[in-house]
This record gives sequence, structure tokens and C-alpha cells, in this order.
Amino acid sequence: MKAPSKPVQADQFNYDATSIQVLEGLEAVRKRPAMYIGDISSKGLHHLVYEVLDNSIDEAMGGYCDQIDVIINDDSSVTVIDNGRGIPVDIHEKEGRSALEVVMTVLHAGGKFNKDTYKVSGGLHGVGVSCVNALAEHLTVEVHRDGKLYKQEYEKGRPLYDVKQIGTTEIRGTKVTFIPDNTIFQVTVFNYEILTNRLRELSFLNKGVQLTLTDMRQRDDQGQPTKDVYLSEEGLSEFVEYLDNSREKLIEKTICMYSEKSGIPVEVAMQYNSSFTENVQAYVNNINTIEGGTHLAGFRRGLTRTLKSYAEKSGMLSKLKFEINGDDFREGLTAVISVKVAEPQFEGQTKTKLGNSEVSGAVDQAVSEMLTNYLEENPRDAKTIVNKVILAATARHAARKARELVQRKSVLSNTGLPGKLSDCSEKDPAKCEIFLVEGDSAGGTAKQGRERKFQAILPLRGKILNVEKAMPHKIFDNEEIKTIFTALGLSIGTEEDSKALNIERLRYHKVIIMTDADVDGSHIATLILTFFFRYMKEMIEMGYVYIATPPFYLIRKGKEERYAWNEAERKQIVAEFTGNGKETGIHIQRYKGLGEMNAEQLWDTTMNPEFRKLRQVDIENAAEADRTFSMLMGDEVPPRRAFIEKNAKYANIDA
Repeated sequence: MKAPSKPVQADQFNYDATSIQVLEGLEAVRKRPAMYIGDISSKGLHHLVYEVLDNSIDEAMGGYCDQIDVIINDDSSVTVIDNGRGIPVDIHEKEGRSALEVVMTVLHAGGKFNKDTYKVSGGLHGVGVSCVNALAEHLTVEVHRDGKLYKQEYEKGRPLYDVKQIGTTEIRGTKVTFIPDNTIFQVTVFNYEILTNRLRELSFLNKGVQLTLTDMRQRDDQGQPTKDVYLSEEGLSEFVEYLDNSREKLIEKTICMYSEKSGIPVEVAMQYNSSFTENVQAYVNNINTIEGGTHLAGFRRGLTRTLKSYAEKSGMLSKLKFEINGDDFREGLTAVISVKVAEPQFEGQTKTKLGNSEVSGAVDQAVSEMLTNYLEENPRDAKTIVNKVILAATARHAARKARELVQRKSVLSNTGLPGKLSDCSEKDPAKCEIFLVEGDSAGGTAKQGRERKFQAILPLRGKILNVEKAMPHKIFDNEEIKTIFTALGLSIGTEEDSKALNIERLRYHKVIIMTDADVDGSHIATLILTFFFRYMKEMIEMGYVYIATPPFYLIRKGKEERYAWNEAERKQIVAEFTGNGKETGIHIQRYKGLGEMNAEQLWDTTMNPEFRKLRQVDIENAAEADRTFSMLMGDEVPPRRAFIEKNAKYANIDA
């Protein structure tokens, strides 16, 4: 019989009430910031601005505010100013201190929890500006209210003094200035482009509200700071036109619909274009629900049922020899859906999927009624839309056969994998990575330099098909695309759900695009990213897609050599080598192609997990990402030229 185990002595492990830690106030936010803002990298940093902005937008949605200013200051702090009612400053009865201080220092405190104050409000978690305060090195709030100006300052969430009146005022509103705590955030430099995309989006979603972004860090020749002003008079219809500005539209005017069902306001704007992709952006209280939810399901159901009923009654489907399905009604569709929900319930991997069951029926009913009226009143547009649906169904029918070819085992090697894939020995996808390498030559070098245990190499021949312009059956018939699907172990789903990706079969959880550092390499990388965004978007959303960053320069002085990944690093290394920055006696090699490096150099600089620099691909703004891919890879030249001219200064490539 087994002897009982010896009891652990008290002095070996002292577990009593003193072991239980209680985090007071905002300490919990500082201890675990990622729980509240997602992460402590660039995305979490910009989320701080969104949280402050949400308060101002709530005032705008309530009809109390029509102007919001966001300023990136010289010291990289951010100021948000609105002309709303101003946060209350009187004494909060329960807390015994100013309501302003309560809002700024207590989690889950604010007017958005009282439906008499705000019927609907933005924000996902309700932690709001107090969370920003907790993660700020310093925060100042000024309130213009009832003719008086009030102020309070904080350090890392702690008030430096009680709320005090510092003057009188003739305006109203709230001004918040904060600087992120650099002991918490990995990145503390705000990106103008990320913020301008969000403000533009908010202006479309809140027509009549002027949003201004000013960057005091960047000034023109006259000393004026960079500034953009966004004001949309038409709202969602302008949003759709913005998203579709590089696509050929099929109907002259954007379809705009507004209704309210079961107390839920539903607004929809939609347009059909000549592309083969669906771009439907769904919002709840200004939040982009990238994982969809009940409102998106209701929209799709109402759209499909109404269009199908109209098409059948018109007799236009009589000669079609196969059934049409939901995907056919959404091919070439760009739409924005915006609903206002009093108490939204979010779920899903990123908490951006609407779960309220009552919203589905409300949106379905609203869309069905509004679209029925539109089709009856606009028979010419209705015919154009149905013809587009028939074309999509015909192409899908052809694509099914091409898709089956991708999945057939008989055309593959005995292992079921492409012959040119050099696979790794590890079988756990979480530990495996695959490099999609431009060209057989670089692929050969990568095969020699890799770590065979967990790194696989798939060389790609030249430029893959531009999926933005190609019909689906052409895409699935393309050899390089078939090879990528097969190597990753993926397939597009069943006939009933033809766009679902069987992500659970993915063989590698790091898919790394590795191309030359020249114009052709950038083009190939963009083509591959376009393919992933359109047909494997779930991989990007789950964080599986990366871009390798090989060095631009090898700098030698005697036997000493260093690598540089950009021009600034090159100058710094030259200065360190020479002491004066001049290049007398320095050998500088500019890498344009991966093939110019030997296997050891490629491993050391680009493939070795210990030293390499990988850029993870994510979707900061789904609507803007769709527009950018369409603009870069579509047929319209002027928008693409304007984009290239605007962003050329950020490129570090040679022709």
C-alpha cells in the first residue's frame, strides 16, 4: 500500500489571507493593460485616443456636439477637444467627490451606463477614459460648463489635486490631454495615418459632425502644422462612394435606406460594382464589428430574400440551369450597415461580433421593406443588379470545377504536397513556419539556410495572378495559387458556403512573405497580400501572416561588417566606422535581391528567429484596407498614382 505523501510544511509555502492581492482603483489596468486595451503595442496605443474620442462621439450621437478636434502635440501627447455639454463637475453623492474625478478614476463609471443620459454609446468595454488615465504618464482635463472653467491633473491615474475652478468661459465642452506611459507601452509615437483613417470613418458615420486632426510635429514651409478636416453631409452614401472610388460602379446613384424597427435605427448604403469581391462593413454604435454578428446576418438575409423574390417574379432567372445562392447576390457589392443598439452585447475572438438576437430580425425586416420599395421604383437599376447576380452565379458554377481541381489528390505527389515545397519535420502547426519566396534562385538559397525542423520553403515563380481583377474560376485555375492552397493545407469550403476557409487545417501558424527589396519584389508582395486579404482573410485576422524584412545594406570596414535595414541605419553605421560620417575606405553593398546573399547571410539577417525583423500583417481598419487593395490592384490609374506620389517618401526601394 502506498504511503501517504508528506504534508508541506507551513514555512515551505505560506498561503493565507496575506497571499491575496487586491488591486485598488486603476492599479488593475496598469498591472494588466492588455486586458483593457488589447495590447501594449501600436494598436493599444492608438486605442487610448479612441477611448477619449468615444466620449466626444457619444455627445455627438446625443445631439449635443458637432465639432471634435484631435491634436498630436510636439511632445507626442494627444489632445481631444469637443463642444459637448462638458463632463459634470458637481459632487457625486455616492462617491463624495467631483463627478469629473469619478469619471476619470473609476472603471465602469460614466454617463453611458445611464440610458437617460445616452440612448446609445460607443466603446466596447465601458472602461473608457479612466483606462486612458491609468495608462498615461500625465493627463490633464479641462471642462467648460455653466460659464465656468474647471481643471484637474493626474499622474498614472492619481489626481494631483481636487477639481478646481480656474476661470470663466463663454464656451462649453471637454478638453483632455494625455501622454502615454513609456514604461508600459512598447511604442509611444502616434501614427497620423492610423488616426486620420479613424476620424474619416467617424465623420461618415456621424454626418454633420466636423472632426479635425492636427499634427504639430509636422509643418510645411510656412510653419503650418499638418491638418485634415472631415465633415460628411451625406453620411453613409459618401462612405460607400469613398470606398468605391477606384471601382467601376454599375448603377448611377448609391442606394441609401433608413428605417427604425423595434426601436433600433437601421441605416444602409450600398452600390454594385464590376469587381468580383464583396465589401460589406457593419457598424454598431460607430464600432466596426469586423467579425460580423446578428446585424450583418439580418442584412444578408433581407438582401438575398428580397432580390431573389424580385428576380424570380421578373422572369430573369427562367433560363438559368442551376440554383443561385447568397454569395451571388453579394458579389461586387459594397455596403455599409450602421445600427444603433441601446445595450449591445459583443462576443467573438476580438469582442467585435454583435450577439443581440433581436437585432437580426429588425435589420432583416428593415432591409427587406426598404429594398423592395427601391427595386419597384427603379426598374432599370433592378435589372442591372439581377444581371450582375446571374453573372456571379455563372462564374461560381465554373469556379466549382476549378476548385475541385485544387483539392484533387491525384494531381499531387505521393505526400499530397506540391513537389517544389521543402517541408519541415515538425508537425505542430503552432511551431511551424513557411516562407513564400520569390523565385527559384532565392528559394534555393533559403532552403540551404533554413532550420529544417520548423521552417518550410515554397518558391513562387514570378508574379502570381492579380485576384482583384480576375474572375473566381480563373483564380482557382492558377498554378501558383493552387500551389499555395495545397502547401498550406487549406481549401475553400463547400458549395453551400463557398467562401469559408477551412482554417483548422492550416499547417503553419507563421506564413512569411519573403521577396526582393526592389519594385518587383514589392509588387509581388502586394499581389500575395491581396490574395490573402480576399481569399484567406481569416489568416490575417488570426495573426498568421508576416512579411520578412531582409537588410538593404551590408557595410564593411576591414574584417568588420554590419547590416543596415534602412538609410538612417546605414548613415549611423558609417559614422561609427569612420567617426565623421564620410564613406572613405568603407565598402557598402546594396542588396536588391535575396539571391545576392548566401545561405548563411540570409539565415543570419532574415530567417533566424533570434535576430530577424518580421512585420506582422494586421487589419487596423477593415474598410480602409479594402479600399487600399482595390485602389492599388484595380483598373483605375489616377487614385493609384496619387497614392504612390503621397507615399513615395516612405519607400526605401530601388527600381
